[in-house]
Amino acid sequence: MTGPVVTSTVRVIRDWRSWPTRLATLWRRSLRFRTVLLTVGLTALAILVACVGMALAIQNDLFQSRLNQVLESSQNATIAAQKTLESTVDTGESAVTRQNLLTSIQQPLLQQASSDVFAFYRIGTDISPLAPQNQTSRGFDESILSPGLREQVQNGDSGSQWWQSVALPTSGGGTVPGIVVGQQLEIPDVGPYELYLAYDFASPAQTLSFVQFVLWMVGIVLLILIGGIAWYVLRSVTTPIGEAADTSAKLASGDLGVRLDVRGDDELATLGRSFNAMADSIQSQIKELADLSLVQQRFVSDVSHELRTPLTTIRLAADMLNDRRDDFDPATARAAELLHAQVQRFETLLTDLLEISRYDAGSVQLELEPTSLAHLAEDVIASMSQLAQQHGSDVRLVAPGGYSPVDMDPRRIRRIVRNLLGNAIEHGEGRPIVITVDSDQRTVALGVLDYGMGMLPADAERVFDRFWRADPSRKRTIGGTGLGLSIALGDARLHGGTLAVWSEPGRGSHFVLTLPRDGSRVEGSPIPLAPREGEVAPFGALGLTQPIHVSDGAS
Repeated sequence: MTGPVVTSTVRVIRDWRSWPTRLATLWRRSLRFRTVLLTVGLTALAILVACVGMALAIQNDLFQSRLNQVLESSQNATIAAQKTLESTVDTGESAVTRQNLLTSIQQPLLQQASSDVFAFYRIGTDISPLAPQNQTSRGFDESILSPGLREQVQNGDSGSQWWQSVALPTSGGGTVPGIVVGQQLEIPDVGPYELYLAYDFASPAQTLSFVQFVLWMVGIVLLILIGGIAWYVLRSVTTPIGEAADTSAKLASGDLGVRLDVRGDDELATLGRSFNAMADSIQSQIKELADLSLVQQRFVSDVSHELRTPLTTIRLAADMLNDRRDDFDPATARAAELLHAQVQRFETLLTDLLEISRYDAGSVQLELEPTSLAHLAEDVIASMSQLAQQHGSDVRLVAPGGYSPVDMDPRRIRRIVRNLLGNAIEHGEGRPIVITVDSDQRTVALGVLDYGMGMLPADAERVFDRFWRADPSRKRTIGGTGLGLSIALGDARLHGGTLAVWSEPGRGSHFVLTLPRDGSRVEGSPIPLAPREGEVAPFGALGLTQPIHVSDGAS
């Protein structure tokens, strides 16, 4: 099992271009992923703000504490050195004496100031012969002093301090953060000097780095913990929801025996018990409806079968009376004709009812054989040509395809075509009727287009309902039972095909039957359902008065 999983993971990693699409799909479909991602994102933002704020506060506190300490030490050391200089009684008036005096105070000054990096610079351009020379300690680089700092020290008074942040060079060639404190030091009989003391701030920087590292590590660990807790909590909530969704899908697909596993007494358990109660109620009601439907189906089937025997006797008597109607008076002859016609319609109705009951019972079987849909359409048109002439309709066959044999039940497909053509003749108002047969690699289709009165969209949606008529006040001229289109739809679905309708008031109707070649699912049709604008025209605009048969023999 490890090999396929690793291969799949590597494939997903390599296919990095699909990551945005995968993440977007996961964001839309997974409540758990979306909630955890939002929780982790908002938590990360909160931790980032908190860590940055704490780091800045600690940095400022460390820097300010070290700075105050440095300034205090520097101030105290400078004051002590100044007192030492002022209390010294100079008995020699020589530069060497002054130089020794300045040198003698350096060590105590640096010890008290806690610094070993310093610099002395004479202030002013008038150089006294007694003035000691400028001095700098090893490691002090004059370039770290900015002109602004030196100007402030030179022009300020002896009691003030100035400082600036600098990068102090190290013996290894690098730099460390630090500050330089500038003050004035007055040498008696000589004048003021610039005194600069440099302090290393590497220790506070290291402390700050450690604190920041700890803060970020704690933040990352906290983020992982919060993400894990959110995932666990959401899993405990979304898992029952997912189970409910799967159970609902199974119920919707017809598996009425599935139920949710109820554990505990919390809100989710209450939801599960309510769901199971609802499923029990639905199952009970569906069972009742199924039993009632089965009773109705049996009733229709039994009645139809029981009526066949007396109907056969009545039909024989009606045929005999109809054959001898010329011997009767006109009223009796007309009654014999009506009896014969209604008995035929009654027999057709019984046949359709029996067929519908077979569909309801699921006992319909197909008798498949290779059949050319185009040739079948030609046969149906020929058999109904007299009826079309009686209504004044021209039936035209356009068959660019559909000649290659396809496995189908020819009796049922012929019944569909006869029903569609009969409806087109009855409702076509004497205008041309175009039957189109075409095919592609996967399907074969037949369309029946008339230019009659058409139907409203609401009527077209119900046209396949049993015993439904778009206009109940209209008289049937062919004697249909109201079950023809419903049976036709059942025959089409039994073949794995589709039967669709397009209709508009005043423009006609178009029924398209589509059958698969290999029993696969029908996903399209070689005949468009809605006719092109040029194809929907009244009889006079077509300019044709004779039946036209167009075919090229293509399959």
